[in-house]
Amino acid sequence: MSAALDDVINKRTYGPIGYLFTRQTFWVFLATVAACILVSMGSDKFLTGQNLFNVTRNFAFVAIAALGMTAVIITGGIDLSVGSVMGFSAMIAGMVLGAGYPAALGIAAGLSVALLVGLFNGIMVAYVKMPSFVVTLGVLSIARSQGQVVSDNKGVYNFGTYGETLLWLGGKSTFGIPNPVLVLIVLGLLTGFLLRWTRWGAHVFAVGGNERAARLTGVSVRQVKLSVYVFSALMAGIAGILMAGWLGSVTQNLGEGKELTVIAATVIGGTNLMGGSGTALGGVIGAALIEVIRNSLTLLGISTFWQGTFIGSCIVIAVLFDCLKRIRETD
Repeated sequence: MSAALDDVINKRTYGPIGYLFTRQTFWVFLATVAACILVSMGSDKFLTGQNLFNVTRNFAFVAIAALGMTAVIITGGIDLSVGSVMGFSAMIAGMVLGAGYPAALGIAAGLSVALLVGLFNGIMVAYVKMPSFVVTLGVLSIARSQGQVVSDNKGVYNFGTYGETLLWLGGKSTFGIPNPVLVLIVLGLLTGFLLRWTRWGAHVFAVGGNERAARLTGVSVRQVKLSVYVFSALMAGIAGILMAGWLGSVTQNLGEGKELTVIAATVIGGTNLMGGSGTALGGVIGAALIEVIRNSLTLLGISTFWQGTFIGSCIVIAVLFDCLKRIRETD
């Protein structure tokens, strides 16, 4: 059953209000709002302009990568290489800029590397039929290693004559809104449109819902799978380049461990790990909740070692919520 058809049935069954209460994304949104209220009561620094600016900017990087991860997980796959792609793309972009080339060329070089990584992942999964977990786990190591090879294991701390463009994109704001958030809004709306209203989106859900049935109805399963890994890598590349602009440098550990945070944001936001369902908005809200939790621990003076516990608990609760929903629907 397609996600769109499932939505129509649920809306007719529960009504507009009742349907809203069946959506995991809605409950995650409420949890995010509740967390903001609680931490603002415990710390007078949370609602300051600078802190809110930092929170929104920081969560945008994960949320952008989560847009691509959402498409991959909807098809029933996984992409463990996004953190390394962030670092690799940022390193290439930084090196090209540092050599004195224009910002457009540096950004294009970084994104091209990301697309090549996504193409490799997609070919291995879709055409060679290797498990996505194995392929992307290997590429996680390969991409990180290649970033070290091309840079001779050195960081980039000077973006050259045209580096101001990258610094503006990643670290500055427009009308008081962090530029990475504006990029997220554009990409989020685009991803939502593609998944909801295009043939590609319908095919993505069809492959995740029932791959065999999708193939019998004429869906090019291999091309769809290839496209989602390319899309995921592209989103990760954009996030990595924006992070480089925010930090003002590129080090070898940029993006390290981000793949787990991105997957967590996607799952917490309601994307089913078994495939077949998910939304772009869910990944964004999941990323927001994770960043609010991280920021709250810092402001409340709680050890950051607890961060993994809170995020892990959110993942378990999110998956449990989905399991209970399926059990109720089958009874």
